Amino acid sequence: MDAVPPISISESQVQAQTPKLTARRCNVFYGAKQALYDVDIDVMPNQITAFIGPSGCGKSTFLRCFNRMNDTIDIARVSGDIRLDGEDIYSDEIDVVQLRARVGMVFQKPNPFPKSIAENVAYGPKIHGLVSSKSEVEAIIQMSLEKAGLWNEVKDRLNEPGTGLSGGQQQRLCIARAIAVSPEVILMDEPCSSLDPIATARIEELMEELRRQYTLIIVTHSMQQAARVSQKTAFFHLGKLIEYGDTEQIFTAPRDEKTQGYITGRFG
Repeated sequence: MDAVPPISISESQVQAQTPKLTARRCNVFYGAKQALYDVDIDVMPNQITAFIGPSGCGKSTFLRCFNRMNDTIDIARVSGDIRLDGEDIYSDEIDVVQLRARVGMVFQKPNPFPKSIAENVAYGPKIHGLVSSKSEVEAIIQMSLEKAGLWNEVKDRLNEPGTGLSGGQQQRLCIARAIAVSPEVILMDEPCSSLDPIATARIEELMEELRRQYTLIIVTHSMQQAARVSQKTAFFHLGKLIEYGDTEQIFTAPRDEKTQGYITGRFG
């Protein structure tokens, strides 16, 4: 009987099967109040994962676990096991500044620095020592603004204040600022909540482009947005992860009645 040849798995297939981020038994407390309960999740690379659920359900709290932003809150305490490429990000050996370069964040309200457009983008690479010459700085500024879909709109006014841009442009500037330090993951906490529909559509198009190179996690109150842009969706309720799966399955055939109730508008 002929030997069965071994099945060869390409490097891209292996990457696709290996989670970029994992969380096991993740709990978060604010003082005596528990905000998250035993959350387990695998976030796959080069996908957009959406966190949905009612206000106060824990989705933003969980998002901030991935770059240790909860560390900035005195009364916050995180327990459990959270890993980036298999590495425990809450280990004492982890440099939190470096972690936040690898796991960038874009906030709900655009928050450009009170500096020029160019200086907003160059700030991160400079403080992380990623550039050593003016030409390298200029190249990173252009590359980051191009990836954020903003270069053509601002290339002739790079020395003007970032705060002078429109809301949608400011948010794309913040995305360019996150990209500039070559992150692996980009966290977005309701990135379109303060934007008009046209700016929102532009950010959503940008997310789809960015996932070719980065892993994205977004918190959104808009179920329509989650359905449009994400490949995976996690539904949170009262601090618990109720259901997590392919976005199409979550929205068309949810397994849990709480998910069904939220999606159909019975509560939330």
